[in-house]
Amino acid sequence: MLGFREFRIRLRPAGSPGQAAPGGVPADRSAALTAELEPSLAQLDDTAAEADRIRSTALQEAEARRRAAARRAEDMVRAARAQALEVRSGTAARIRQEAAAEAARTDAVSRRAVEALRARARERTPALAARMVARVAGELTAVRDTEQGGPD
Repeated sequence: MLGFREFRIRLRPAGSPGQAAPGGVPADRSAALTAELEPSLAQLDDTAAEADRIRSTALQEAEARRRAAARRAEDMVRAARAQALEVRSGTAARIRQEAAAEAARTDAVSRRAVEALRARARERTPALAARMVARVAGELTAVRDTEQGGPD
């Protein structure tokens, strides 16, 4: 059941204040608003359609740009990988050259050390051999003397 307030709202005047409207029929405000706004909203329909076309075009362009950017990124990655192989090869060659140079320097130092050792050995061998011969001769003499029963 309708309350007094709802009843009163249904039967409010259809026009401006003043003399009562004939029959006291409630005003249809939504129809009046629709009739008033329909021409303006109809003009906005064209604008909305244009906005939809612009959005659609922008989405297509954005997708095309994304695909182009992805292709460029793939090309850059491919080029970087190819360049990385070249850089690695160049670096490996440079390191091999440096290692060969270091090996040659080490070899030269080793050869000089060997030659110095051989030179010292050539210098010292006669004196060492003479000392060893004298020592062996002395021991042989001592053995011979003990076997003969030498001087007591």
